[in-house]
Amino acid sequence: MDAQSRGRADEIDPADQWVLNPRTGHYELQLNDSAARERPKVGAPRRSSSAPSAPTAPSPGVPGPRRGDAPPGGRRGGRSRKGGGGSGGGRRKKALLITSGTLAFLLVGGATAAYLYYDHLNGNLSVTDIAGAGTGGFKKDQAINILVIGTDKRSGAGNEGYGDKDSVGHADTTILFHIAKDRSNATALSIPRDLITNIPDCPTKQPDGTTKAIRGTKGVRFNNSLGQEGRDAGCTMRTVKELTGIEVDNFMMVDFNAVKTLSTAVGGVPVCLEKAVDDEDSKLKLSQGEHRLEGEQALAFVRTRHAFGNESDLDRIKTQQQFLGSMMREMKSKETLTSPKKFFSLAEAATKSLTVDQGLGSIDKLTDLAGELKDIDLKNITFTTMPVLDNPAEPANRKATVIVNQGLADPLLQMIRGDVSLTEVEKKEQAAKEAADADAKAKQDALLQGNRAPAGDVRVSVYNGGGPSGSASTTLKWLQDTKGMSKTSNQGNAPAKVGATQLEYAPNQAGQARALADAMGLPATALKMGTTDAAAKTPMKLTLGPDFQKPGTPLAPPVPQELPKDVQQAQADKAICAK
Repeated sequence: MDAQSRGRADEIDPADQWVLNPRTGHYELQLNDSAARERPKVGAPRRSSSAPSAPTAPSPGVPGPRRGDAPPGGRRGGRSRKGGGGSGGGRRKKALLITSGTLAFLLVGGATAAYLYYDHLNGNLSVTDIAGAGTGGFKKDQAINILVIGTDKRSGAGNEGYGDKDSVGHADTTILFHIAKDRSNATALSIPRDLITNIPDCPTKQPDGTTKAIRGTKGVRFNNSLGQEGRDAGCTMRTVKELTGIEVDNFMMVDFNAVKTLSTAVGGVPVCLEKAVDDEDSKLKLSQGEHRLEGEQALAFVRTRHAFGNESDLDRIKTQQQFLGSMMREMKSKETLTSPKKFFSLAEAATKSLTVDQGLGSIDKLTDLAGELKDIDLKNITFTTMPVLDNPAEPANRKATVIVNQGLADPLLQMIRGDVSLTEVEKKEQAAKEAADADAKAKQDALLQGNRAPAGDVRVSVYNGGGPSGSASTTLKWLQDTKGMSKTSNQGNAPAKVGATQLEYAPNQAGQARALADAMGLPATALKMGTTDAAAKTPMKLTLGPDFQKPGTPLAPPVPQELPKDVQQAQADKAICAK
């Protein structure tokens, strides 16, 4: 059954159930009463995940349905899943409008929440217990990191002919999607499948409920982090954390069918080719110019390794990024946003294609994630790729794998970890912040030219706000035993993490601040002076951030604000021709 026919019962398309109510002047979704009454309550056994039953004819006086008609104003009938005043239905209706500006699969995840057959869609989702990998789920007031994994497992009808049909699947296409804390921008970092890296030890949940410990492997392809030796998506999440220093909140995994069904459901994805292509391996045959691809053709486009660039996986990544950007633009287009038929098809295609962790294992949770993404404009979503070099351990004529290019990767990863946008989204705000920081630095420098307090007079409370585990206690001991600052206390973890180490003090504590800054090597930018004097015996507040390494060691360099020129990047709002 293809994506256009999913969700039908007895050949009735869900989109055809929108009808005009002459009493209200609005289009409404007509359901039979029995279907509404039979919606299961929380805790009740779930119905079969097969397509919902056909509706009865509309009530007298209401015109019959017309294929493909959209409800003006976006209003729909039907009842909310939770009953009551319809607030749940209103929230899902809103999800129709908040899906633009995110990675294609996440974008569809938001769209599915507007689909009336809520329990049916929940039944479509596959959920994996990742045995503690990740943070346990994204948080609304923090940056979000979602790992999107495209596996090359040959599951699903029609996919047996793609290579090794018996393969358990690899992490074939992997994108770490970082959503900024302020939700103004996002970065999609592609990780090459042939990157040589270390896969850490990985506990995995077994079907019988037990946990199996899979031993880690050093110096292997990144794509071995999934499927091989029984590894699950949690193993890929752990590998990404070790590789990038970025902890993943949740994952979403799709297979070949996702590309075919989603591209078909949206009505085809526009692509542009600078040259004609005839690739025997992927079966992609297209003329030069613009095309709209769906189904098998769309899959061939993202799978081809010999049609574009230097025929490497790195150039295939660029092609995939171009395709995803185009799919995003298509999904947020007016033609999609006003078409119930496309939304119903996308809902079925997306949920049947998705495997997620328990933190995203329901339509409600996908809706929450979509709500966090609603304000991101496509121009502020940047695709980039982990910078790499040819593997020097391989012969010059047999280059098959790559290694991380640390010189380019380090600043890129620092920017992602530091939640710095790769776009121009906040250029003016950033310039103003830098000016304010420079002014504050000048004032601090002038202030600290004064007298330094004796070590025994320094009072400071030490907090860990993102430094290595145990940093507060080791710093306390170092200050007391090595620097003679006996009036120091350890306050444990800070109420909230900070972006960088900072020392907060009052104007009348300037001498103490200078003594502590000199002892620890704190730069002026780490010093935050208040506006009023402190009472006697009030301690200063030292919060150790992610730039702190250990006492006596200079803080890590500040997060760069611009990418090196050689780092590949492209914005999702721009159409680029494959070449």
